Amino acid sequence: MPYVNHYSFHILDPDWGHVTLKISGHPPFPAQVILNGHEYVACQARRAGIDFTKESNGFTAVSNAAGLAQIADTLSDPRAIGRLGQVCERWIYSACLCFALDLEEQQHSGFHYDYSIYQLEYSRNLIFEVGHQMDQVFQALIDRTRAALDLKTIRTIVGYRRRPRYRARKKKSAEWEVAVERPVYDLTIFKLHCGKLTLKIYTKGERVLRIEAIAHNTQELDCGRSLEKFPHLVSKLKTILERFQQALSCIDQCFIADQTLENLTAPSQLGETRVGGVDFNRPRIRWVAEAVLALSSAPGGFTASQLARQVQLIGGPLASSYAPRQACYDLKKLRGKQMVQRLGRSRRYKSLPQGLKVLTALVVLRHKVIRPLLAAATETRPARGAQNPSRIDQYYESLRVDMHGLFDELGLVA
Repeated sequence: MPYVNHYSFHILDPDWGHVTLKISGHPPFPAQVILNGHEYVACQARRAGIDFTKESNGFTAVSNAAGLAQIADTLSDPRAIGRLGQVCERWIYSACLCFALDLEEQQHSGFHYDYSIYQLEYSRNLIFEVGHQMDQVFQALIDRTRAALDLKTIRTIVGYRRRPRYRARKKKSAEWEVAVERPVYDLTIFKLHCGKLTLKIYTKGERVLRIEAIAHNTQELDCGRSLEKFPHLVSKLKTILERFQQALSCIDQCFIADQTLENLTAPSQLGETRVGGVDFNRPRIRWVAEAVLALSSAPGGFTASQLARQVQLIGGPLASSYAPRQACYDLKKLRGKQMVQRLGRSRRYKSLPQGLKVLTALVVLRHKVIRPLLAAATETRPARGAQNPSRIDQYYESLRVDMHGLFDELGLVA
């Protein structure tokens, strides 16, 4: 087939922002109009007095998120059909087609265009306050979701009752894949490709996570492609994106680490003094943590001497040489981590609520959860179980079995 030249026109429209028109210089002068909904929303937001920060085609900060969402919803309203027709009519005849047919020839021949929707994109942006938390959520989402997206789930997401095929003359099935792409160093794309439909999740800037549904050919949506069908096409693509969101594994707040565990072993600053970190792999620190928990209920706080005696009781013969001087140094470490504070200028100390939560979690998890599970995991022969199991024995057995189920879902070898 011979090549045909196409000419591109880039126009700045007052209502739609950047508009691109591509037209062929040969009859019947086929044309393509490219509109960006983010540009339209940005223009309308400026008129409404909504402040925002925009990076490429994504909003990274918005002063009035509810107002911006209302403006965006107008694109799926039936009245958007008229707006789309107006912006096409405004430029295509006067600015583009006139290079092939002047206005007199257009009127004499009665030439006019009928518009249809060929490609459509629908996206949602999730804005995080901390970029590091966004990265943790995104990576956990990929790990937990990729293996769970089987063919049946994908068919449910895109709304197919059966796996679609191209026409017989093409002699090949539609492309179906779940992939993770890294086109550049700081960009990861989680993509679900189903024939002419694509669902993507990727980072946009430092704090924006975008979920996007793309119909590369609206014929795939099977609801017509004329301009009058635009609201229905948007609604159907929105439904697909929402089903995609529901299929993603939920990420609870506890999966967003606040760096508490990593920062424990790091040195801290107490006034002008630099003190070491808190390493729970050392028995001495574990004894100190248990002693602080035991003394936390004292109404007037506790002293370093009282802490030393409590550590000796907990550690037994191995902690018999633990002295108040060592207790003072360990208390400095806990004060540097905001777990313990000094009472005024006295020599008494008290535990802080947040510090008690961290110490309790570390002690309880180590002694009551990790150690029993390790004991069961390292047993060469299968355990027969308790002859008269109590409720605690049943909970431990359920916990061990559930951990194996969790490892299977995560694709780990226990």
